Amino acid sequence: MPSSPGRVARSHVKAVRAFNRFYTQRIGILRRYLDSDFTLTEVRVLYELAHRPPLTARELVRDLELDPGYLSRILRRFEHAGWLARETAAHDARQNLLRLTEAGYATFAPLQQKSRDEAAALLAAVPPAARPRLIEAMQTVHRLLEAPAAAGRRIVLRDPRPGDLGWVVQLHGELYAREYGFDAQFEALVADVAAKYLRDFDPAWEKGWIAEVDGERAGSVFLVRKSATVAKLRLLVLLPQARGLGLGGRLTDECIAFARARGYRKVVLWTQSILTAARHIYASRGFVLKESQPYTAFGHALVAETWELKL
Repeated sequence: MPSSPGRVARSHVKAVRAFNRFYTQRIGILRRYLDSDFTLTEVRVLYELAHRPPLTARELVRDLELDPGYLSRILRRFEHAGWLARETAAHDARQNLLRLTEAGYATFAPLQQKSRDEAAALLAAVPPAARPRLIEAMQTVHRLLEAPAAAGRRIVLRDPRPGDLGWVVQLHGELYAREYGFDAQFEALVADVAAKYLRDFDPAWEKGWIAEVDGERAGSVFLVRKSATVAKLRLLVLLPQARGLGLGGRLTDECIAFARARGYRKVVLWTQSILTAARHIYASRGFVLKESQPYTAFGHALVAETWELKL
């Protein structure tokens, strides 16, 4: 007989455990992380410190679900090695904020690059035609398992305010440098886009959204007028800790709804082939890839893509 909604079939549990055993062995998670002197947990702590603004130990305990004593030992090791610095929080002198030092970033960078290389090697073993299906399956697992994360979070999409566009430029510059190795020319490009939006903003035809999670800025997107019938989606970005909440999809949906309401016939966008999560959002909403163009920019060989959605 079928299982009730509150129960999980034993065969399903068995399948999940089998997949866990296979995947952890496939990526070598049971050995020292990437054959380094770090454990997986230590690298996760390094990752959070490298990709987020200065944060407290309490936030690390909460977000990584770590034992406070265990985290304290990790932080002491990092501090002793010169990788970690503590500073007093401006809003509360009782709190210490943690940030990586230059030596910390230098230690983390090769680990991140090796992780990228191993992921690339893993994908290289998959036939090119099957890779999009694999990525889509991974993103589906990610999305379904993280869906409950939004429960209890206060999520707001609001209009941009003075200072928000500067934050959007800074977030793009920092995030793409750390995750993709882009140089400062990318930040300059984003700054140009933001400046043009502010200078030429036409509220009858254009709109921007800032996403907030629990009162803190977490992402953005903008829709600008390209022609009388075509709108362009720009500057979709999310903080790493805001991923998995469905915000990227919500921001894209707002753009599409606004474009339809204003009578645009088409929404277009320009992106990079390496941005798989964003590409999945666009494809799932009916955007079609219209053009791919290899080029070199921001210190890398890239593939630029133009996507289009007919309304």
